[in-house]
Amino acid sequence: MIDLKLLQKNFDEVKRKLIRKGVDASLIEQLKLKNEELKVAKVDFETLQAAQNAMSKEFGVYKREGKDISELKARVDENKVKVAEAIEVQRVKQEELETLAMAIPNMPDDDVPDGADENDNVELKKVLTPKEFSFAPKEHWELAEQNGWIDFERGVKLATSRFSVSFGMGARLERALINFMLDFNRSRGFDEVSVPALVNRAALEGTGQLPKFEDDLYKIQDQELFLIPTAEVPVTNLYQDEILSADELPKKMTAYTSCFRKEAGAAGRDTRGMIRQHQFHKVELVAITTPQESEKVFDEMVACASDILTALELPHRLVNLCTGDLGFGAAHTTDIEVWLPGQNTYREISSISNTREFQARRAKIRYKNGKKNEMVNTLNGSSLAVGRTLVAIMENYQNEDGSIDIPEVLVPYCGFSKIEAKSK
Repeated sequence: MIDLKLLQKNFDEVKRKLIRKGVDASLIEQLKLKNEELKVAKVDFETLQAAQNAMSKEFGVYKREGKDISELKARVDENKVKVAEAIEVQRVKQEELETLAMAIPNMPDDDVPDGADENDNVELKKVLTPKEFSFAPKEHWELAEQNGWIDFERGVKLATSRFSVSFGMGARLERALINFMLDFNRSRGFDEVSVPALVNRAALEGTGQLPKFEDDLYKIQDQELFLIPTAEVPVTNLYQDEILSADELPKKMTAYTSCFRKEAGAAGRDTRGMIRQHQFHKVELVAITTPQESEKVFDEMVACASDILTALELPHRLVNLCTGDLGFGAAHTTDIEVWLPGQNTYREISSISNTREFQARRAKIRYKNGKKNEMVNTLNGSSLAVGRTLVAIMENYQNEDGSIDIPEVLVPYCGFSKIEAKSK
């Protein structure tokens, strides 16, 4: 949630930053109005409370002087009713402001480039050079269907479109990737955790998926439980409504989970293959840290995800997202895009985001800074999307006969160095 104290102190700054992110100006003005209504309600309550305190002192004076207190008591009783009404008005106005604020995205950092959409993102650097093929490389879904490693039709039979089933070598390679990524992340100082695939509404509100993206979530009927869209949700909320000590920070965690999203991209895009699925596997990085260490930890997370791809010898590039492409909760994001020769383009495989205090304020995650309790910074990022990494290996390591070589670092994890093409 955005900083409501900053809203009160410097509305123009908040407005400027939110407009950069594409928030409608009328919504921002509504936010200002609700904030002003709350301020008026607080002043009204404080005025009535001050009057109540003054009249309470008068009782002592009246008793010492032997005066009749009946008229004073009547005024006190009348004012008590007004105080109670003022408290309720203040509560309602506070609730209205917070409800509106929950639907407002995070403010972008000042150094985030302006832009309308992904076309305005800024490339930071390329890592490794794409391989030149002596033949026309196939897309992953062609290779998968040809060799029976991934079955999309059976995924539809078991569920619906945009589900798939991995078989044999494909399934083993997927498992090998998960184990390799977790081990790699642990070697970089991220503690492995295993978390539920179901979370409650408070957890999703804490990380910003609710209320805005409820239609994209899979909800359990007759229960306030949802399938997780990413491990970021349960891992971040491990410390929901807690006050951490400064010497505990940073907390750096990694987790493997299945993820579930109804939203599967733009209509007509990536309808084939594993790029956009309703269920997918992902290894996540999550960090909770002080504001002072936030940028350092962010750089560590970007490096960790990029170095996994380098270890797999997969060409990729780092991209700084513009304001128009930033996620709801992100103040700053670096995307990592892997080269897919079958598509002849780079595709997103990881997003590393710093949410600053946005999630911490919603989830009430604080730390003890001396005698004061202050908000932590939370960060998250894919390290990596397993299905997309599998896709990248298939396309980058394919041979003309349809066989797939295995990256050297994965051989100890899967026990084979090549997936032979299925005989025609």
